[in-house]
Amino acid sequence: MLVAHLFFGRNIPGRGPLTAAEWDDFATRTITPNFPAGFTVIDGEGQWQNLATGRISREPTKILLVATPRSPELASRFAAVIGAYKSRFHQKSVGVITSDSCAGF
Repeated sequence: MLVAHLFFGRNIPGRGPLTAAEWDDFATRTITPNFPAGFTVIDGEGQWQNLATGRISREPTKILLVATPRSPELASRFAAVIGAYKSRFHQKSVGVITSDSCAGF
């Protein structure tokens, strides 16, 4: 199986952080249709460095953990989730870490 961790920063430019209701709506409308077999969401605190300015930023983060069999459309499903989040919440990036794993449910 492929295991993916996606990191969604919750600070939204020009306003306050992403609300719980906004995340729940995003998960329902975007994540669930792409990964109906299941996923886990963890609250975290992220830190990253702006490479252009060297500035360190911290922000609340949602961590999405997905364990799924590899399939031809898997990359497009992840791309749909990442693209929707970036577009809807005006984000520059969504962090992604993937690894192969033995898993069973």
